[in-house]
Amino acid sequence: MVETQSDEILHNADTEDVSLLVVGDPFGCASIPATTHTDILLRARSLRIPTRIIHNASIMNAMGACGLQLYNFGQTVSLVFFTDTWKPDSFYDRIKENVSLGMHTLVLLDIKVKEQSEENLARGRKIYEPPRYINTLAIALSRVGGGPENERIVAEKFGEPLHSLVIAGKRLHHLEVDYAEAFAIDRENWRRVAKEVYGCALE
Repeated sequence: MVETQSDEILHNADTEDVSLLVVGDPFGCASIPATTHTDILLRARSLRIPTRIIHNASIMNAMGACGLQLYNFGQTVSLVFFTDTWKPDSFYDRIKENVSLGMHTLVLLDIKVKEQSEENLARGRKIYEPPRYINTLAIALSRVGGGPENERIVAEKFGEPLHSLVIAGKRLHHLEVDYAEAFAIDRENWRRVAKEVYGCALE
């Protein structure tokens, strides 16, 4: 409704109080693009409807819980579900830009909640598809073929959604390494890579 029927949200808002409750912060949430909320506010302004914004925590600042400093993050990117006719790859270019600048990247994994099929949407039927999340098994492979003493393979399944992914950049600070080490599967390897590959000055 927020994206396709925003005019209904503002209907009668000039004479009664209307609230739009969102997950996260109105300008920094992962579930709805912040541009959608900006558009609603601009529509309200054009109708001379007074507005008030109440900020909240969102993944855009809560990601600091992983130990990486927010000012070392570059552009946030979204990894969306591919369809037969839509396979956007712009996320790759944004990640590449961040990597070239040594910045961390927050990757938001797509969700599909209360979505209608194209047929139901075209026919005006309020029948919704089951919720879908990018929730898959992930396997990381390091130094494969280098022998069992060198290679490392880690398989993991994320828990319940929502999910985000952080790619660390080369500006990694030693305090970031120290803090995030608590989440490492192999702490010794985490510190070794931070020192040898990222160039962090560690004690």
